[in-house]
Amino acid sequence: MRLDQAYSGNIFIASSEDYASAQAVIYGMPMDFTVSFRPGSRFGPARIREVSIGLEEYSPYLDRTLDEIRYFDAGDLLLPFGNAGRSLEIIGEYVEGLLKDGKMPIGLGGEHLVSWPVIREIYKKYPDLAVIHIDAHADLREQYEGEPLSHSTPIRKAAELMGGSNIYQFGIRSGTKEEFEYARKNIHFYPFDVLEPLMKALPELEGRPVYVTIDIDVLDPSAAPGTGTAEAGGITSKELLATVHAIARSKVNVVGADVVEVAPVYDSSEQTQIVASKLIREMLLGFVK
Repeated sequence: MRLDQAYSGNIFIASSEDYASAQAVIYGMPMDFTVSFRPGSRFGPARIREVSIGLEEYSPYLDRTLDEIRYFDAGDLLLPFGNAGRSLEIIGEYVEGLLKDGKMPIGLGGEHLVSWPVIREIYKKYPDLAVIHIDAHADLREQYEGEPLSHSTPIRKAAELMGGSNIYQFGIRSGTKEEFEYARKNIHFYPFDVLEPLMKALPELEGRPVYVTIDIDVLDPSAAPGTGTAEAGGITSKELLATVHAIARSKVNVVGADVVEVAPVYDSSEQTQIVASKLIREMLLGFVK
């Protein structure tokens, strides 16, 4: 598998053409085969890149510009449509290669199940890994309608692999009663709110390798209608950006991140894609040291 090119197409703003010197690699995971409501997130990675052309390369929040870091956009992985199992294998193999080359993986989803093989590979390299999960949904089901490969299951899989005490969940406002009971018993669980509880939790994670996974539906639908399973009562884009900045300014060691569940077809205004693109810029400037 080639690590320096998944396909030819649009790239994220200011991406380097040199894979070898890159500190971080952006890659797309265009999969939406297991969603429980509206498909379309497989088109998210490409559109996030396309709208990035409207971004400035300078972040006034972090006082850094994109030319201060080296990152490479490899494009989207070629995933076999409809074959969730093989798609997850391809994602895992790709990320394994990035980690061997010393690159930080920055993933674009795709449904949230795509985060599972990434977390699994990073955990192999960092056995003391912690996961910061920011989402409207708990994603703690063991299966959905009898199917264990579902976008409602990735964090449960991660908890069973790593131990729930290594999972930190923020913003959750939807799930089954069983999921909430499991979370309260097994996870560092902070439902409904994000920034305030995150600020209190970050000191516990100082010095640890951390993977950050953000489902765009943590935002209120008024801020991000372009997602497959929108959930009323979410946070603002301002708070989500402040959350990324808080992680960036902390003493945690971010070793990878993703933004998932952007479904452009449901947002003709482009606001969902625009906020996702800005989040990626801030992750690059905040997490890549």
